[in-house]
Amino acid sequence: MAGRAREVVERVLRASREGDVEAFVELMAPEGYIEWPFRPAGVPGRVRGRADVRRHLIETAGTLITFDEYRDVVIHETLDPEVVIVEYDAVGSVVATAEPFEQTVIAVFRVQDGLVVSYRDYINPLPLMEALTGGAGNR
Repeated sequence: MAGRAREVVERVLRASREGDVEAFVELMAPEGYIEWPFRPAGVPGRVRGRADVRRHLIETAGTLITFDEYRDVVIHETLDPEVVIVEYDAVGSVVATAEPFEQTVIAVFRVQDGLVVSYRDYINPLPLMEALTGGAGNR
């Protein structure tokens, strides 16, 4: 089961990096959610359900930033076969200005029956906020 959860998370990361909203949403449970405990202003704390996740990815995130690559990805399988923790650096740019940024991310996924039921995305919001305001987007 843990290997299966890892495979699902790897597919989520690939869909996210490639901007493939439909592939991403298909990997979410019908009432699954994404949560950002630390986030820039204007980003909701939680988005629940496939329709709202799709809308957020298209209307908010998709118009704001793009990702070029995820660097130094480390995937941790845990004693709980449903939980996978991922560490990586997200490298991207602001859509409107092409201002680059790189932010450190730790994400905690819970996968049940091959679908993500929770995705807690602990991003470092400072580089993104700097990039959005025209500053240097370094960690």
